[in-house]
Amino acid sequence: MKRLLLALLLFPQAALWAQTLDECQRAAERNYPLIQQYDLVGKTTDLTVSNIRKGWLPQLSASAQATLQSDVTAFPDQIQAVYRQMGINMEGLKKDQYRVGIDVNQTVYDGGAIKSQQEIARRQGELQEAQTSVTLYAVRQRVNEMYFGLLLLDAQIEQNNSLLELLSANERRLSSMYQRGTAAESDYAVVRAERLLADQKAASLASQRATLARLLSLFCGIEVSEVSKPPLVEAIASDSQRPELQAIEAKILLVDAQEKALDSALKPRLSLFAQGYYGYPGYNLFEDMMHRNWSLNGMVGARISWNIGALYTRKNDRSRLQLQRDSYEVERDVFLFNNNLQQQQQQENARCYREMMASDEEIIALRTKVRKAAESKLAHGIIDANDLVKEINSENTARVQQSVHEIEMLKQLYDFKYTTNQ
Repeated sequence: MKRLLLALLLFPQAALWAQTLDECQRAAERNYPLIQQYDLVGKTTDLTVSNIRKGWLPQLSASAQATLQSDVTAFPDQIQAVYRQMGINMEGLKKDQYRVGIDVNQTVYDGGAIKSQQEIARRQGELQEAQTSVTLYAVRQRVNEMYFGLLLLDAQIEQNNSLLELLSANERRLSSMYQRGTAAESDYAVVRAERLLADQKAASLASQRATLARLLSLFCGIEVSEVSKPPLVEAIASDSQRPELQAIEAKILLVDAQEKALDSALKPRLSLFAQGYYGYPGYNLFEDMMHRNWSLNGMVGARISWNIGALYTRKNDRSRLQLQRDSYEVERDVFLFNNNLQQQQQQENARCYREMMASDEEIIALRTKVRKAAESKLAHGIIDANDLVKEINSENTARVQQSVHEIEMLKQLYDFKYTTNQ
């Protein structure tokens, strides 16, 4: 009841039911700011691919220029003299020239360059999404730590409450015996002091729990006041499905796409073009030598280009990409190796806690029997209160250990589930 009242004080709007581990993990992922990165990466990738695809559209460019040249095309003086005798004034081209024009270029065949660029852009987007998934997946482990931390504190609070009840009962009994003169004041003082220590511990545990519950609530974006033990799961070794492996695979696929782009760089390009401009001089130089008028000029054609310079660096580029691929494969092998070791360690830890749990009930039964015997001996004056307190604490420690073993075993199983992404 005290815990419920404390939860209501901390979270007035909190629901009265316990939040499960899965609910907290899903809430934490939704609440984590990085979740928005998925949408941003997807939109960015779509825009990049769309822009690259527009490389198939006609490419237009407009230009304007004015020049002043030191020399221009002209007839020799002898020919100009002949023209003058014929009454023709052949002035020649002006040294100041002007043009305003438009160029249009349409790619017909690019050797697969645009397709390769689109594939690289998609692979880069997939890699960013995979890296985002790695970061978001780590959120689960942080939730696990806080969630099982709350369960441990709940177990300690529960056992401390049982200890308080037991000490309070013995304190009342000794108080009555002291008043009747059948028990020493020191015995009563020992038990009362131990009960006060348990009260202090209860306050400390409640404060720790409130702080951890608040942190988990802020992290998940929901109010978490009560938690429940998750169901038992099996720790069965399997191939890891961790997002880190998907991120490494995305890196390798990106290298494959970059390698294919090297092949497209060696292929020729074919395009159609059209050029037109209004200015002086035009394509008819003889006419412009005589009249010096602005004119419309244009041409259309086809162009094929082949940049064989890519051959110079092709071998080094392929070697560099292969080294990157080898590096990513080593990274994958190292991750799998460490992941497998972690699985084995968690399985062994879970097995160890199971073995300890098998004897916890017997230990508690024995400690309870010894404690009851100590209470009887104290009532008959055979032992003092210090001996009784020792047995009470031993029984409480056994009960706490039982709870700790159970929760630690569950934590190892769910850590294993996180390790394998099952």
